[in-house]
Amino acid sequence: MKNTKIFLLIIILFLSAPIDAQRIMNNLSSAPGAFSRIGFGARGIGMGNALSTVKSGNISSIYNPALSVFQDNNAFSAQYTFLGLDRSLNFVSFTRRFDFYSKNDTVPETRIPRSTAGVSLGLINAGVGNIDQRDNQGFKKGTLSTSENLFFLSLANKFSEKISVGVTARFYYYKLYEDVTSTSFGFDIGAIYTVTPELAVSLVLSDVNSQYKWNTAPIYNTEGGETIDKFPLFKKLGVSYYYKPYRLQLAAEFASDNYGTNLLRFGAEYNIYEGLFLRGGIDNLFLNKSDEPVKPSVGFSYSRELGNYRIGFDYAFQVEQYSSSDRHIIGLNFIF
Repeated sequence: MKNTKIFLLIIILFLSAPIDAQRIMNNLSSAPGAFSRIGFGARGIGMGNALSTVKSGNISSIYNPALSVFQDNNAFSAQYTFLGLDRSLNFVSFTRRFDFYSKNDTVPETRIPRSTAGVSLGLINAGVGNIDQRDNQGFKKGTLSTSENLFFLSLANKFSEKISVGVTARFYYYKLYEDVTSTSFGFDIGAIYTVTPELAVSLVLSDVNSQYKWNTAPIYNTEGGETIDKFPLFKKLGVSYYYKPYRLQLAAEFASDNYGTNLLRFGAEYNIYEGLFLRGGIDNLFLNKSDEPVKPSVGFSYSRELGNYRIGFDYAFQVEQYSSSDRHIIGLNFIF
């Protein structure tokens, strides 16, 4: 009898081991709008997406709408991501800063802006192609594709040398299947406080009111219905520090949402010499999901002046654990 109990205990432990070994999926994995949370461009992804407080270089206001007031000159960027599983991910953005001076301040060498504003607009496009369309018998009928897009417009104002505030309007368009599409409008609010010229902190509230509303009646007629998928509402606290003696930009970010996510991001950028930067970062460092894999990344950029223009090339590599290949992001930047 004793041996039987021991045998049953061993069997129970053996059967329960695979259950304990399964990775616990976080709620964010199934939340809508995942493509918009991958990052923006080679610089952002290469620095672990911890850019909500980074005020130098090519600005990405998608991380914080208050950033556009720090962009030097006009900046245009176009970037492409190499992904596995027939997926695509593309980025386009334009950012410009506007300085406003007093009418009585007419000496160019000594003029100080009375106020500064910034505007940024862009697009994130994602999709999956070469999806087999098959009938009930399993025979191939054709090929399908999906397309998910985020158009954004950011407006910001620098109220003083210390405080900058901005807002981003987000417009989503998702073409899932034939007549099944969805649109959504949301917005971000962000602020940056410059403690010293080297140190800054930021607060961002992202994807307020964003949601997809689906109606499957065009396919299933009376059997179709409506569903609503709400986006995660992210709250981010960021900090950045520029270590001037070594030309090293450091950044960190804490993010949480109403899906129960708490995570950290870290990034660094080292300016080797004029125009050449090396980057590294860690994204998805979950504090409440110890078995969720992190996403390390590295990258670089090089730019040089050609007349009145500065042209740059960006590259980033990021590990993607559940894909046939990792992510490679390349891009071109134009400053004019």
